[in-house]
Amino acid sequence: MSRFILITAAPDFEGRLRQAMSGSLAGTLQVLPPEVMRGGTEAIVPRDSSQGPEVLFLGPGLDLPQALELARTLDLKHPEISLVLVADSSHELALAAMQAGVRDVLAPAADDAELRQLLERACLAAASRRRGLSMASEPMDAPARVIAVMSPKGGVGKTTVATNLAIGLGKVAPQRVVIVDLDLQFGDVGSGLLLEPERTITDAVQGSAARDAMVLKTFLTAHSSGIYALCAPRLPGDADLITPEHVSRLIRQLALEFKYIVVDTAPGLGEHCLATLEQATDGVWVCGMDVPSIRGLRTGFGVLQELGLMPDGRHVVLNFADRKSGLSVQDIEATIGVPVDVVVPRSRTVPFSTNRGVPLLQDNTRDSATKGLRRLVQRFDPAKVAEAQKQLHRRVVVS
Repeated sequence: MSRFILITAAPDFEGRLRQAMSGSLAGTLQVLPPEVMRGGTEAIVPRDSSQGPEVLFLGPGLDLPQALELARTLDLKHPEISLVLVADSSHELALAAMQAGVRDVLAPAADDAELRQLLERACLAAASRRRGLSMASEPMDAPARVIAVMSPKGGVGKTTVATNLAIGLGKVAPQRVVIVDLDLQFGDVGSGLLLEPERTITDAVQGSAARDAMVLKTFLTAHSSGIYALCAPRLPGDADLITPEHVSRLIRQLALEFKYIVVDTAPGLGEHCLATLEQATDGVWVCGMDVPSIRGLRTGFGVLQELGLMPDGRHVVLNFADRKSGLSVQDIEATIGVPVDVVVPRSRTVPFSTNRGVPLLQDNTRDSATKGLRRLVQRFDPAKVAEAQKQLHRRVVVS
């Protein structure tokens, strides 16, 4: 099977595409006439084909509604293929193309450098999608654990805790961990993991990904540690496109394919956070060693108990712990009314790690903060369940 397929009746574009492919982009190009679209997807990618194309170009010169309908079907049946629409773009066309599963819209008059850049990007995207589809799919021996990471206010290191938790769990269950950035306006999971996502949560809650868990896998971004990420929207305004119902359905889909779903929520108890808690098996509450954060946590616990949304698994993480703060763990426990489970001391390595985009548990840094984060991971490790149960809610001390 050819590596590239072009459906067009424009010989000049075919020539430019072959020119862009020459050099390091090895592979054959198969050119098909527009009439082939009448035969459906099997006329383009046979069902018994052992190796389909990586990139499929639609246009120029095609009937756009027919091309988008074909793209929609191809995206559903062959999500591993990167689809490129060659047409003069507009906002409406770009939106329709995205909803149909098209990865890129290319202007017919694009120069050779832009065309080659798009080819390279599309090939990388296809490789990433194939990796996503080949993830381990053995049946789970236990229901998935949905871990909501929350905080009453911002600035307490919630995303740092969430990304390190996901990295740590990735060592417990390789290829079976996904982290979802549900801070929809200002999420930092992507930068915290040094990722440049092809797709975001905005794409994952609509179209074919919303209907098929296997297609949804191809929308995830693979991390070098072996975990997967679904990053926040690129634009803050896109948060309005995602409803609580979208969040609930997304988590249910991911729970069919992954052992651990770590959800980094926005600060506070917004509607998306409450939708997550309805699905969560565990809640990780992160608070700093300051009075506003501690009081906010106490208030949050009260609200969730009234709503009946307190997950069965409760894990309180005291972050940025420092003996010089004027507060003790006992003071904090007396205020929030529950024990503190994990203490993560204040450390100079944490901001350095965050700025590099390499979590502490990925870098295996020897540090007091690293030890605290490892203790949090161990609370979810089945191999350490017996030991963890013996030490559950054991008194912790700020060193």
